[in-house]
Amino acid sequence: MDEEYDVIVLGTGLTECILSGIMSVNGKKILHMDRNPYYGGESSSITPLEELYKRFGLTEGPPESMGKGRDWNVDLIPKFLMANGQLVKMLLYTEVTRYLDFKVVEGSFVYKGGKIYKVPSTESEALASNLMGMFEKRRFRKFLVFVANFDENDPKTFEGVDPKLTTMRDVYKKFDLGQDVIDFTGHALALYRTDDYMDQPCLETVNRIKLYSESLARYGKSPYLYPLYGLGELPQGFARLSAIYGGTYMLNKPVEEIVMENDHVVGVKSEGEVARCKQLICDPSYIPDRVRKSGQVIRVICVLSHPIKNTNDANSCQIIIPQNQVNRNSDIYVCMISYAHNVAAQGKYIAIVSTTVETNEPEAEIEPALELLEPIDQKFVAISDLLEPTDDGTESQIFVSRAYDATTHFETTCNDIKDVYKRMTGSDFDFENMKRKQNDVFGEDEQ
Repeated sequence: MDEEYDVIVLGTGLTECILSGIMSVNGKKILHMDRNPYYGGESSSITPLEELYKRFGLTEGPPESMGKGRDWNVDLIPKFLMANGQLVKMLLYTEVTRYLDFKVVEGSFVYKGGKIYKVPSTESEALASNLMGMFEKRRFRKFLVFVANFDENDPKTFEGVDPKLTTMRDVYKKFDLGQDVIDFTGHALALYRTDDYMDQPCLETVNRIKLYSESLARYGKSPYLYPLYGLGELPQGFARLSAIYGGTYMLNKPVEEIVMENDHVVGVKSEGEVARCKQLICDPSYIPDRVRKSGQVIRVICVLSHPIKNTNDANSCQIIIPQNQVNRNSDIYVCMISYAHNVAAQGKYIAIVSTTVETNEPEAEIEPALELLEPIDQKFVAISDLLEPTDDGTESQIFVSRAYDATTHFETTCNDIKDVYKRMTGSDFDFENMKRKQNDVFGEDEQ
C-alpha cells in the first residue's frame, strides 16, 4: 500500500466505481478502498436477507415464509436504467455489459385520482388509454409528433417555439393540453420530480421526452432495464473493468485520515500506512466536513407475496405518483422487482417507495404509495440525508460525489460522474474516453 497513485478512490458506490473504471482505462494508476467488506456502499444490494434485517435493527430475523436468505439481493437505493440513457451508454462503451444480464421492466404506471393507469407505450395503447379523453388524445398526439420531429439544430422543426426562450408552460398552452396531461407528461415522461421545470426554457424537457420515447422504442414494454441479481452488480462490473487495467482494490479497509499538505490532498492513511496520491475521489461519508445537507430522502423497502394490484400482474414495474395528485411539491415513486430478477425468493416481490422528504413526518408522506401495495409482509424504512460537496475540489484536489437522489433512474448519477470528471481533468466528459483500447483484454477470454 505504501505507494504513489495518480488517484485514490474511497467508497465503492456506483459513481466511484465508474470513475475509477474510466480513469484506469485512461492509464491512471488507481487505488480503490472501501471501509465495508462488500462492494456498492450506499448503492449496494444486501444479501442474505438476514443481513437486511440486521441492518434495520430487526433482531428476530426473517420468518421461514420468506424462503432461503441467500435467494435475496435487496437494493438499498431503487433505480432503473433508461434503455437509451447515459448509464447504458457507459456500460456499452466500456463493455461492462459482458458481466451483466438485464431484463426489461414490464411497465410504467401513473397515479391519478386514487387509481393507477398504465403509461401508454404504443400509439394503440395511447388511443385506448383511460388517462385522457378523445379530443385530448388528438392534441397530445400532435404534441408528441412535434417532440419526435424536434431537432435543436434545425429551426424548421421549431414550429414557432424558441427552445432557449419559450417556457414549457407556453409549449403546453400552444398544444392546448389540460392539467392531467401536463402532470402525466412532466412527471411520467420527462420524469421531473417537481413542477419547477414549467417556467424554464423548454429544450431540456423536450429532450427528456425524446429520451423516454427513444428508450421505449428499444424494447417496447417500458423504457427501463434492470440487472439480474440487483443493482449491486453494476459497481462490481465497473470495479472489474478497473482491475483489468491495473486498478488495485481493497475492501474492509478503514480510512483513518486524509493526509493534507498546504490545503492539498497528498494521501490516505489506513492501518498505520499512508498511500500517496495526486487526486482523491470519495463519497460524502468519507469526508463529512466537506459536504452540506441539501434535504432528505425517505425510502421504504416493502416485501410482498403478490404483484401490485392493477398492474396486470407485472413482475416488475414503476409507479409514479405526481405531486399534484397528493398535494405535495415532489413526486412519490415506487420501483417493483421480484423473484424473476433473482433478487427475491420464489413468489416474492420487492417494492421500494421513495420520495424527497417535505415534512416532519416522512412516513405519513408516503402513505398513498403504501396503500397501493397492501398487504405488505415486511417493511424497512430508511431516511437518508442528501449530501453534496461544499466546493468543487480544484483547490484541495478532493472530489466528492453527491448522495443518490430520489429519482428512479440513473441520469442524475451520470450527470454527477460527468461533473466530477470535468472538475478532475479540466476537460468535458467524452464517452469515447471510456472505450477499451484494442486488444486490452489482459487474460479475459474474447467473448
